[in-house]
Amino acid sequence: MLKIGLFGVGHLGKIHARLIKELGDVYEFTGFYDPSETNAAFAISELGLKRFEKIEDLIAQVDCVDIVTPTLSHYEIAQAALRKSKHVFIEKPVTETVSEAVKLRKLAHEADVKVQIGHVERFNPAFKEARSYINSPMFIETHRLAQYNPRGTDVPVVLDLMIHDLDIILSVVKSPIRRISASGVAIVSETPDITNARIEFENGCVANLTASRISLKNMRKTRFFQRDAYISVDFLTKETEIVKMSQVDGEPDPFDIVLDLGEGKAKKKIEIFKPEIVASNAIREELYTFAEAIQNNTVPIVSIDDGTYALEVAHQIMEKLKSGGNLIKENI
Repeated sequence: MLKIGLFGVGHLGKIHARLIKELGDVYEFTGFYDPSETNAAFAISELGLKRFEKIEDLIAQVDCVDIVTPTLSHYEIAQAALRKSKHVFIEKPVTETVSEAVKLRKLAHEADVKVQIGHVERFNPAFKEARSYINSPMFIETHRLAQYNPRGTDVPVVLDLMIHDLDIILSVVKSPIRRISASGVAIVSETPDITNARIEFENGCVANLTASRISLKNMRKTRFFQRDAYISVDFLTKETEIVKMSQVDGEPDPFDIVLDLGEGKAKKKIEIFKPEIVASNAIREELYTFAEAIQNNTVPIVSIDDGTYALEVAHQIMEKLKSGGNLIKENI
């Protein structure tokens, strides 16, 4: 059983705390650190957790840490844990700056410990079901729209919302990035509240991403287009739709949807279906797989390398928003 310490018991930290307690077969919940007296009082009285007054005291008592603090403090806590050879789970984005993420990556490799980044959409049951159908997509379109919430406006929308979809896309498209372009509009905050980015990969794939935190409705949908198939993933409703084309052999069924491609070309049948989605708690699953990676000495599903790459691309998009021109990268 792994002794774990939780850093941060705010809104998301409370969810992590409850789930860690549920995972009592893999984790021994040692305690938490949070400088907020309000957060701490709730964690002690309502969750029955032990409070540690110093970061280093909690780190010394555990095998691994779960960092769910504001992004600004991720680096400080993670580097302190890594220097003591502790395994680390960090909520997304991994750090505030790319240079901090690179330093953490170096420390993690030197310490030979596991670091997992909390890109929770990788564990969304709709995406997990769709993943086996996604094969070399050539066009990807994402919409991640959220209703206005003042709590999130201190973080750029690219780091708050779009980074989820960046991680998904980068996990699927195994090709270097050739060009990034982006535009955005700041409406209620100092940085863009709605942003659109276009990423062109060297293999020809193009990804078009839109993120907004001032929408009238919530939407988290990604569409993958590839040879003979279209896959739609709704991360919000946890539904997946697959549209596949296959060659017609012999006479088609009268109820089949058949596409006639013209004289001399084989007809294709269109199949539309929604796979059955097995319900699961994505945060619980990512915490459980973190423990599995430690116990089995395997690479976490969302590694420090993945988290750093997503952050690099996110910052390149934000750089593009500032510069107003195309950002071309030979190798990212």
